[in-house]
Amino acid sequence: MSVEELLACARDRGWRIATAESCTGGMVVVALTDVPGSSAVVECGFVTYSNAAKVEMLGVAEATLSAFGAVSEEVAREMAEGALAQSHADLAVSITGIAGPGGSEFKPEGRVCFGLALKGAATRTQTQEFGALGRGNVRAAARDHALALLGAALGLQP
Repeated sequence: MSVEELLACARDRGWRIATAESCTGGMVVVALTDVPGSSAVVECGFVTYSNAAKVEMLGVAEATLSAFGAVSEEVAREMAEGALAQSHADLAVSITGIAGPGGSEFKPEGRVCFGLALKGAATRTQTQEFGALGRGNVRAAARDHALALLGAALGLQP
C-alpha cells in the first residue's frame, strides 16, 4: 500500500485524517502531505512532544500520564481520541514512544505505542517493540507502522 493509495481511499470515502505525534515529531503528517492533493484528506497534525502539550492540545488526562507514563497505550488512546475531538477528522492515528538513545528496563528504546481512533468505533491501541535500531530508524519504523494502521482502517492491504 502506498501513501497515494491510502489518500485516494480516504478521499473516496470522504474521510479526513488527523495525526497526533510525539516521538515521530510530525513525520506521519509530512509523509501524507508530501503527496499532491493531500489537502482533500489531511485535516491536521498535532505534534505533542511534551506532556504539557499532550494535556493542553489533545486533552490527555494528567492522571493518565501520572499512572501510566507518556509511553503507554493508555496515553496513545487519549491522544488519538483527542485528535478526533479537536479536529474535523474522521480517522486519527497517534504515536508515543522512545526513539532513543536511552530507555529503561521497563520502557526500552524502540518501544512505541499507537492509537487508532475512528468516529463511531472503539479506539484501538497497540505497542510495537522495534528494538534499539537507532533514533532515526525507530522513528521511520513508527511512521511506517502508523501509515499501515491508517491503511488497514481504510481496508487496504500492506
